[in-house]
This record gives sequence, structure tokens and C-alpha cells, in this order.
Amino acid sequence: MLTGLFAILFYAATTILVVGVAMQVIAYWRTPAPLKIPTMPAPRTQSGVVYRIGREVVLFESLFRSNKWIWIFSWMFHMALFLVLARHLRYFQESAWFWVDIVQPFGKYAGFAMLAGLAGLWGRRFLVERIRYISTPSDHLMLLLLLAIGASGMAMTQVIHTDIVALKQFATGLMVFEFNPLPADPILIIHLSLVILLMVIFPVSKLMHAPGIFFSPTRNQMDDSREKRLIAPWAAEMEK
Repeated sequence: MLTGLFAILFYAATTILVVGVAMQVIAYWRTPAPLKIPTMPAPRTQSGVVYRIGREVVLFESLFRSNKWIWIFSWMFHMALFLVLARHLRYFQESAWFWVDIVQPFGKYAGFAMLAGLAGLWGRRFLVERIRYISTPSDHLMLLLLLAIGASGMAMTQVIHTDIVALKQFATGLMVFEFNPLPADPILIIHLSLVILLMVIFPVSKLMHAPGIFFSPTRNQMDDSREKRLIAPWAAEMEK
């Protein structure tokens, strides 16, 4: 019964996540950008735009320039999260890719860095007055959810070990619509329940900044206003 329930929940949550994110991305794609508003200094070529967004995604360049200590916690959390997620790929593969095997020891201890980064980001919402003023309950609840997911995952890794073989059989079975028994460990059930909750609310949360960065007009526009005149649709109508 537990296996069937979580299998159905994961299928439903995955559908909500994929469809929700796709709809949001389509909305971003269709939203017009009637003005040239790249943040200076802006690149003059398309390849320069790609390089700039790459630096933003990997290095958080603009955050580094604006606030060093927030950048430390933010970069620590996101890079650790990448390693943790990469490590989790082994549960969905019969034979893990070679690079997934390589990141296993790093991903195991990246959980500590992830929790430290989250704690720092949550702390700024209490300690920095202007951030505390604009923080909403959803901001705090989202950070609490991420902390709970990380803490429950670390508890299974470092304190109360679960049956990894059975868990992998359950996860790989989901990939081919086969229901294999899910271990009934309380910490595992809590961890998976929180992950499902995160998947459901992801498309309507501020976490959509992950794909949204690629559609930011201040980042994805070239500084070519001298070479090419940009005419907003409403202005073009007036010129007719």
C-alpha cells in the first residue's frame, strides 16, 4: 500500500513539475521585451550574451559584485545542491554513468555545505533589516522546506541508514512503471514526502528563478542599440 501510494504521488508530482515549469517557460518566452535594457557593461555579440549568462549561472557574477557574504552562502548552497542532485542520479540508473560514480564521495559531504548555505540565506532574512522587511511567510517556509529536505537526507546518510538497494529498486522500477517495495523507514518517508511537496510547488514558487534567469532582458540582450533600432510594437503602430 505504501509503495503504491508513493508511486502514484511521484507520478503526479512529476507531471505537475514538468507541465508547470513548461507552462511558465512558455509564458517567459512569449512575454515581449519592448525596450533595450541590458545591464551595462553589456556584450555586443550573441556569443558574448551566452558567455555572460554562463558566468551568471555558474559564478553568480552580479551577486558577487553586489554583496560578497550573501554570494558565499548562495554559491555554496547551489553548487552543493548540484552535487547532491548528481549523486542521486544513481538511484534511477541500473548502471550509473561514470561521472555520477565520480561525484559520489563529493555529493555525500556536499549536504553539509548545502545546509550551511541554506542556514546563511535564511539568517539574512532575520538579520538584514531591508531583507527582513520584504520577506514574506512563503520565503521562510520555502527555506524551511529545503532545510528539512537536506536535514532528513543527511540523517539517512550519516545517522540512520536506510536500505539503499531496496530504495534503488523502487526508484528504477518507477522509470518502467514497475512497483517494487519501498522501505518503510520513517526518515525516508518524511524525506520523500517533502521532496514530493517541493516538486508540486516548484512551478508556482520563487524557485522558478532557475529557468527564469535565461529570460531576463537585463542579461540576455545585446548592446546593439547603435547598430539596430528597436521599435516597440505600440510605436510601430503609431508610425503607420
